[in-house]
Amino acid sequence: MFDRETESWWQQFTGEAIVGELTGKKLRQLPAQIVGFAQFAEAHPEGRVLSRETGHRRDYGKNPYTGYDDINAAPFLYRGKRDDRLAPMEKVVAVEIDGRSKAYPHAVTRKQRIIHDRVGQQELVVFHGDGATSALDARQIAESKETGSTGVFDPHIDGHRLQFRYENGVFIDARTGSHWTILGLAVRGELKGKQLRRIVHGDYFAFAWLAFKPDTEIFRG
Repeated sequence: MFDRETESWWQQFTGEAIVGELTGKKLRQLPAQIVGFAQFAEAHPEGRVLSRETGHRRDYGKNPYTGYDDINAAPFLYRGKRDDRLAPMEKVVAVEIDGRSKAYPHAVTRKQRIIHDRVGQQELVVFHGDGATSALDARQIAESKETGSTGVFDPHIDGHRLQFRYENGVFIDARTGSHWTILGLAVRGELKGKQLRRIVHGDYFAFAWLAFKPDTEIFRG
């Protein structure tokens, strides 16, 4: 990746300029969840959708890397050191807060659905619900396996620390019984309309995250 103004080269994973006039500068990362379109449309009925009419004849629903997210596979084009704490193709929910990194394997988050934890001084809650399919499984993405959607949030609202449970596909806080979406929005109950503060996170293959963040702590459940 390079910018047109200075032609500095940017590392896609970290957002840091590694060659050129802006070497050492780092872009501010924004919260960006991967969710199913139905989840997006329900939360943002007036939301804009990128058109497929791009002027190019491409099948945008086709996956060029069929089966790439098979946990038993090996990453191709990667020659770096392997971290044996996790399978290379294990997906993780990963965060970095105040210089400390932590990764939550999907095998754990999918099973527990909700994880209350702390990274440094920051309390957080990890959600893992249904709703999204893999973009790297079947040849046609619409036929791919369900991988679910994740979100990481500060569990505090109006000075209260909320404790959540997962019930019938819904995230529910114990204090008020309000229902929350994977986007951290209360849609039913006393707290309807409240939004949990998003914490920047990403869903990565373990080998990629650990290559850049080898000191990462692994959440074991």
